[in-house]
Amino acid sequence: MSPERTPMSFARSSVRARAVFVDPVTLALVLALLLFGLIMLTSASISIAAHDTGNPFYFIERQLIAVLLGVAGGIVAFSFKCERLERLSPALLVLATVLLLAVLVPGLGERVNGGRRWLHLAGFSFQISDLARVLVLIYVASYAARHQHELGESFGGLAKPLGMLTLFSVLMLAEPNFGGALVLFATGFGMLFLAGARPRHVFGITLAATIAFTVLAVTSPYRMRRLTGFLDPWSQPYGAGFQLTQSLIAIGRGKLFGVGLGNSVQKLFYLPEAYTDFLFAVLCEELGLAGALLTIALFVGLIWRAFQIAGRAGRAGLTFHQLLAAGFGLWLGMQAFINIGVNMGVLPTKGLPLPLMSYGRSNVITTLIWIGILLRIHHETVIQTRGAAQARDPSAA
Repeated sequence: MSPERTPMSFARSSVRARAVFVDPVTLALVLALLLFGLIMLTSASISIAAHDTGNPFYFIERQLIAVLLGVAGGIVAFSFKCERLERLSPALLVLATVLLLAVLVPGLGERVNGGRRWLHLAGFSFQISDLARVLVLIYVASYAARHQHELGESFGGLAKPLGMLTLFSVLMLAEPNFGGALVLFATGFGMLFLAGARPRHVFGITLAATIAFTVLAVTSPYRMRRLTGFLDPWSQPYGAGFQLTQSLIAIGRGKLFGVGLGNSVQKLFYLPEAYTDFLFAVLCEELGLAGALLTIALFVGLIWRAFQIAGRAGRAGLTFHQLLAAGFGLWLGMQAFINIGVNMGVLPTKGLPLPLMSYGRSNVITTLIWIGILLRIHHETVIQTRGAAQARDPSAA
């Protein structure tokens, strides 16, 4: 005899069997950012690629391959139940630790521009901190979902995950990857706050973290040079302030509607990293304020949608799902804000790409995997919500 099943389980099974629920708004926003990014990447990199490699489409071809790999990774992530992801979170945290330690080992980690951030596997260099951030934040969401009461009642409940975030931030700083460490700590901390940490604890930790990151910045010679160059780039236009002055010139030339797609002058060997960290400056030069506002609107839309999905998951009683979706929104907003802020001269240079748009294969692959998880959260939230509705009112099925 088969075990007795409740009306709720029958309702959920009927909903689950009928359809796959994919959020069209998220898909449309992601597709728009990807296509817009590929167009701008082609424009920003074509001259440099032709000069350095002899193939004007060198960078766009590699980015397209990364996008395809990211889409495949996102599909795999979408097929993975969030419940299983939550159960595996301790193992994923161990994997993140191993990867961040491996990249520091000479012979395993690849040194580029003074930093040891990449593992070279099968002819492909992957920036480990991108993937490690996702793995660590999955664990943070799992911990916060399991210890919500403890987070809200005592400082000790908040101190445990913060200690873990600090450890992983230190591992990223050892690469060195100051921007990545800052984004990881701030995103994880934001997730803990949303999970119910007390405001006075949040204020104290925020103050301590701000002091710590400030000390790290001013005690490192190369970070200090970046800081002083950011405060007054025109005092060293051919030194520490070179990147920023060229970026500001590009943005200023764009005016309202830009000089036209493909007509940027600054990308022609004036602006360093024109197709990676400073792609937004080229976009502003070619498409003007209108293009910049469109880009910002697309990011704001995707961030808003992530938090909307998080809110629906929370109302459906899916706390882990809620925190993970909110974590994606926090991470995306923070990295996009930092990149655009750096391009506009309101933040020091951090070396963070513009998500889904800048050239960076490991970043775009990881971002698309995150989006696969976000879509899975939406799918499971719809199932939970409709299953509950059908259990209350079977005639609605």
